[in-house]
Amino acid sequence: MSVVTARELGIVACETCGRVARAPRDAQSSAHCPHCGSALHSRLPGSLARTWAHLLAACVLYIPSNLLVMMHTADYAGRRSDTIVSGVIKLWTDGAHGIAVVVFVASVVVPVLKIGVMAYLAISVQLGWTSLQRQRAQWFRFIERIGHWSMLDVFVVALLVALVDFNVARVEPGPAALAFGVVVILTMLAAKSFDPRLIWDVPRPTADVSTRPQAS
Repeated sequence: MSVVTARELGIVACETCGRVARAPRDAQSSAHCPHCGSALHSRLPGSLARTWAHLLAACVLYIPSNLLVMMHTADYAGRRSDTIVSGVIKLWTDGAHGIAVVVFVASVVVPVLKIGVMAYLAISVQLGWTSLQRQRAQWFRFIERIGHWSMLDVFVVALLVALVDFNVARVEPGPAALAFGVVVILTMLAAKSFDPRLIWDVPRPTADVSTRPQAS
């Protein structure tokens, strides 16, 4: 089914207030929303390039965030350092199965899913795929909603550091906490940079000039 986009109808929605306005006739000229004065773009400039830059940086930093220590704990039993995965295993073996599952989903499943889906969406737009447009738009909205929850592991570490500071126990964040926090921010920036309207852009077949009727 062919979908007519707003750009093809000559209209554009303001990204700030949502007001729909007429797009400028010249695509290179600037226009502003008549309601809030924000700049209007039928498509975000450099959307794919900025999305890829954020995604690649997130992929690079995701490696040390899983290999380095996330949290140091010290108590009467001794001192212990845990990565994300070893912390999840420790919670599971200690019987905290529910918390282990929540931390694993928020710290491993959500970031990997977000990076994978955003890469899939960027590739599909870059290659001009015309199938599954509605499903891809739904995937993007889903990724936007769950992205904030991937910060849960950093919140847990910050909360423990703030609460557990007694003579019998101490919790300190490791270098992975900083790397993981940056990964989450980069994936959020990648989603913010991606223009979902690009999903609906379909290359239109150009008219064959040789078949046009000639004026007599």
